[in-house]
Amino acid sequence: MPGLVVFGRRWAIGSDDFVLPGAFELLVRLVWWMGILALYTVHKGQFNCPGGGLLHSYLLVLLVLLAAIICALSALVYVSMQGTISNPGPRKSLPKLLYTRLLLYLPEFIWAVVGAVWVSDGSVRCEKTVINVVIGTVIASWVIIIFTVIGVVIVFDPLGGKKTFYLTDSVNRNLESSQSGQLLYNVKNTATRVWEKRIRLLCCCIVQDDDHRVAFTSIAELFRAYFSDTDLVPSDIAAGLTLLHQEQDKMESCLKEPEEVLCHSPSSLVTDDLDVELENAAHYMLFAAAAYGWPYYIYTNPFTALCKLNGDCCRNRPTDSDVTGSDRHNFHFGSILKITGLQYRDFIHISFHNKIYEIPFFVALDHKKEAIVVAVRGTLSFEDILTDLSADCEDLTLEDVLENGFVHKGITQAANYIYRKLINDGILNQAFTIAPEYKLVIVGHSLGGGTASILAIMLRNSFPTLRCYAFSPPGGLLSKSLADYTKHFIVSVIVGKDLVARLSMPNMEDLKRRIVRIVANCNRPKYQILLHGCWYEVFGGDPDNFPTELDGRSKDALTQPLLAEESLMVHRSPSYNALEDESHLNSPPQYPHLYLPGKIIHIVEESSSRRLCSSDIKYAARWSNESVFSSILISPKMITDHMPDVVLKALNSLSQEQGSCISC
Repeated sequence: MPGLVVFGRRWAIGSDDFVLPGAFELLVRLVWWMGILALYTVHKGQFNCPGGGLLHSYLLVLLVLLAAIICALSALVYVSMQGTISNPGPRKSLPKLLYTRLLLYLPEFIWAVVGAVWVSDGSVRCEKTVINVVIGTVIASWVIIIFTVIGVVIVFDPLGGKKTFYLTDSVNRNLESSQSGQLLYNVKNTATRVWEKRIRLLCCCIVQDDDHRVAFTSIAELFRAYFSDTDLVPSDIAAGLTLLHQEQDKMESCLKEPEEVLCHSPSSLVTDDLDVELENAAHYMLFAAAAYGWPYYIYTNPFTALCKLNGDCCRNRPTDSDVTGSDRHNFHFGSILKITGLQYRDFIHISFHNKIYEIPFFVALDHKKEAIVVAVRGTLSFEDILTDLSADCEDLTLEDVLENGFVHKGITQAANYIYRKLINDGILNQAFTIAPEYKLVIVGHSLGGGTASILAIMLRNSFPTLRCYAFSPPGGLLSKSLADYTKHFIVSVIVGKDLVARLSMPNMEDLKRRIVRIVANCNRPKYQILLHGCWYEVFGGDPDNFPTELDGRSKDALTQPLLAEESLMVHRSPSYNALEDESHLNSPPQYPHLYLPGKIIHIVEESSSRRLCSSDIKYAARWSNESVFSSILISPKMITDHMPDVVLKALNSLSQEQGSCISC
């Protein structure tokens, strides 16, 4: 629902968000009150000790104060339970109750100070049990006060004052007037600065230069543009995600239509041998995973990795390979050797240098496949995250390539950096001098997969036989023309419901639209949605059939925003403009549709069986196309399916299954 407005400003919390925290505090207060009452009843008439009079008064006032807080909390929780997310009418009295509850913090704070003073007074000689209870009461009071202050800081919206003013009388505002235009510009400018400060705070531990400042501004603009046209609080998004997950599971449980199955058959997409590509992908995924260095090696071998690496940490680096960047104790290089199984002499160049738009990579000789492998590391640092989030589009112009188009700006700059190192520094020339008959293969996972794909496009003219394997690359990478061009030499491997492979600005806009739609039109209170959602995510079961205003509506009616949905929109988002106003279709979008590179192998779980300490998963692979990844799927595995160890496990499982079939 729209953010709660109290003290003249909007906060990042809804009027229906006080049910669960309020109920928890109410339970604590009730137990506290009954404990104090029992203590007072047992020791009544025994307050003749030095300081006993003050203790008697303290307990009496505390009982009355706790009773008042319990009444206020009960009313607050009850009112917060009323209505639905998009119908805050039954909760219109909640701000007054909230003011009352906040006022009670003043006497509670004063009484906590009094209790602390009384406990610290050495002249008090009362029974030890009573003193310990008072100490516990004082501690509990301060803990609750501190957590309340932390909660206020968390839900504070720096744009609350401006946003509230911006929302007021939004229907009657004339956006064409210069005054309204200036107001809108100021709000946007302030929002961008707020997001920029947040990003700077998160990246306070890294050295910041001009590239960082440009990236901060660009990313702040992206976040401001994405979040500025909705009035949702974090709990609304959580409720929307759990509703979408259950709705998605209900749809997946239905049988597919025959024509839907046919469109995914391998013969309708490509004619290459899937088994050969899976075997190659399983082999080269080792190089992509090795590029992560010791963090990946320790993550996959938590009990033995340090012992194995300690044997190599004191060895000198090889003199016949070029190593740049920091690798303290030789842990990165040692991990790469362990994972790939290569020898020191097989490495041509290794770079651990890491800055924004400059990511680590290594070049090695793969004698098994007779290939020169360029492996690019994925996201592993704040600098890499900034590269990922620099999602503006820029033109990629290459000689003799007719399929020029849009590409992801941050990843393209990272590919340019590696391209300059490989060509200008003569790294590839050195490699082909050693092994002139070998072919060039570029691999990478996640950010590394996207960088490897664009790097392959840049090197394609110079190395026509080049191949690229991109594991779990970002979805918003290449325009349609470039994506089609890369089908001749790039293979993308996606596992399950991987979020990153579906991550693009149009898909994020679509996800936002779906969240707003399903949240705004669900006829259940938010606390019920969240409680059932938590149960469903942890213990499974059948998805709840939450009734919504969408039930029974025709497809044509669903193309228009519903009334409750419009109430959550500050102004029309690009999603609705595209649906409702044809004039917008003629103007270039800020974030055009970008796609996955090359041919796509989609690996999915066919079946899984869980044991006490492990799980046995059977995978299936098929050729797919970019339309399958045009929507973000909500699932507990949307993150784990992206992890390099899961991708490697799936590929190895398929390769072993293929090998066993051949043996049979």
